[in-house]
Amino acid sequence: MSQLKLPVQTIIFDFDYTLVDSARGTIDGVNFAFEKMGLPIASDAAIRQTIGLSLPDILTALAGDSYTARVDEFTRLFFQRADETMVALAELYAGVPQTVKALQGLGIQLAIVSQKNRRYIQPILARESLLETFEAIVGGGDAAYKPDPGGLRLAVDQTGSLPKNCLYVGDSVTDAETAKRANIAFVAVLSGVTPRAAFKNYDVYVILEDVSELLSLEPVRRLK
Repeated sequence: MSQLKLPVQTIIFDFDYTLVDSARGTIDGVNFAFEKMGLPIASDAAIRQTIGLSLPDILTALAGDSYTARVDEFTRLFFQRADETMVALAELYAGVPQTVKALQGLGIQLAIVSQKNRRYIQPILARESLLETFEAIVGGGDAAYKPDPGGLRLAVDQTGSLPKNCLYVGDSVTDAETAKRANIAFVAVLSGVTPRAAFKNYDVYVILEDVSELLSLEPVRRLK
């Protein structure tokens, strides 16, 4: 069981469905790749359910295990399209800029650990004047895919923190499992497609509607 020890030193965020709604860009990229590969176009709803998975897992979730051998082709085509559209179509959730700046103002280090490649995370944050707010960004390809805890551990090392003084904030059970394996306290947010009930089998510090509610948590308010 992950035990949070005060003071909170570092808050690490997932990206998609936690800080940013990247659904339109992901839907566009997946179906561009599927069209080029001769696969049936997937529904928006089906693709939304896969956001936060690795690209190999997205392919198998939508097309089936028989297409595993074509994952390199899918990845190449997805990135080809995403390089054109992902940043432009991404939207930060309301309240995110104010929240992360308020947390930074409290002296809390901020980081990101995501399946999304840093080549999209960084320009999205830069567009919103938030890139410098995060001291570490670990994206897809920087470490093993979640739920492997390597990415979280790397972010902890890069911020000079300790797992017991960190929170990991995410929207999915994959994020919850990743936090468990890294021995970091987990905060679930309901801004994605994962329902509250899905977290019942995980050690969750608290479930919030969105990241703006972090500012009301006792471990954070005690820093004021």
